[in-house]
Amino acid sequence: MRRHATLLLDLDGTLVDAFTTIHRAYCHVLPKFGLPEPSLAEVRRAVGGGLEAAMRRFLPVDRIPAAVREHIAYTEKILLDDVVLLPGALELVRERAAAGVKLAAFTNKRGDHSRRICAHLGLTPHLCGVFGAKDTPWIKPQPEFAAHALAALGAEPASTLLIGDSPFDVAAARNGGFPCWAVTTGTHEAAPLREAGAERIFSGLPELHTALRAAGG
Repeated sequence: MRRHATLLLDLDGTLVDAFTTIHRAYCHVLPKFGLPEPSLAEVRRAVGGGLEAAMRRFLPVDRIPAAVREHIAYTEKILLDDVVLLPGALELVRERAAAGVKLAAFTNKRGDHSRRICAHLGLTPHLCGVFGAKDTPWIKPQPEFAAHALAALGAEPASTLLIGDSPFDVAAARNGGFPCWAVTTGTHEAAPLREAGAERIFSGLPELHTALRAAGG
């Protein structure tokens, strides 16, 4: 059985449900640019590759910088209103950290927002780091972002596992030289995660955590 000494954990759709917050922000921003409020399903399909990439699903390139600024400003006002832990998240990070595993949030959400959410939801004491967008020049799935996180953690690819919910996570793991176990609690169902190359796919964190225990880490 493989021992996973380091776990990189995606945030939105994996550890936390922030989709109400994200949807509210898009519903605030897009009408300011002459578009109707998007559905929650439209927003869920757009996110995962970073805010700028998601905005390209709705707006022409020349309007994205202003829309991103508006989105960030509004999100900062409502960031903690609706965000909640997904089932099994706190149990997983608490138990794995107590077992000596290094855990870190590894996300394309802005790093400053991610750290506020992790602190608010009680995740921070169990994490060795929070790596997010704008903390470095890179985002998932760029290999440099994974390399930066592992170097900061003193970790090796051979004993690292990424847990996420999207093909961006699977690609980030592949580019970083380690596997990805995926959950279907976020933006994608099993089929696209399997097609992307996820090593294992679970309905949620409780099932995944059981498999981690069985794998010895």
